[in-house]
Amino acid sequence: MSEKHRFKILKEVATADIAFEAYGSSLSELFENSALATTSVMVDANTLSEDIKKDIILRNNEIERLLFDFLNEIIFLKDAEMLLFKAVNIHVKEMQGKFSLNAVLSGEKINREKHNLKIDVKAITLHMFRIEKKKNKYTATVVLDI
Repeated sequence: MSEKHRFKILKEVATADIAFEAYGSSLSELFENSALATTSVMVDANTLSEDIKKDIILRNNEIERLLFDFLNEIIFLKDAEMLLFKAVNIHVKEMQGKFSLNAVLSGEKINREKHNLKIDVKAITLHMFRIEKKKNKYTATVVLDI
């Protein structure tokens, strides 16, 4: 699937931040594409390898908060452990009104000589943050604080 069908950067939404919409036919695919969109703002993923794997397990009562927490975890790992991720494998489940996420992220430590770094994302914001389901397709709108 090309980037065009996974997500698009919304240039007209925010002037001091960057916004994107991510798409998926399932919540798992939506979360994967949201992670890839977040990473694409920070680095050219083609310059990354998949040497390091990181497991993430999160739970939340609200699907929007789960996505918010997950994307902020990606930013935290970039800042705390200098990790950027090229590939993501995510499973999102709902059980009894609660949501869980199990993810395996693959990437490597930041190497300024190897990686084509772009913009440093500081955090995910709640401004305009939402997940919508229309028919059989999910859309997430996310604003990144840069």
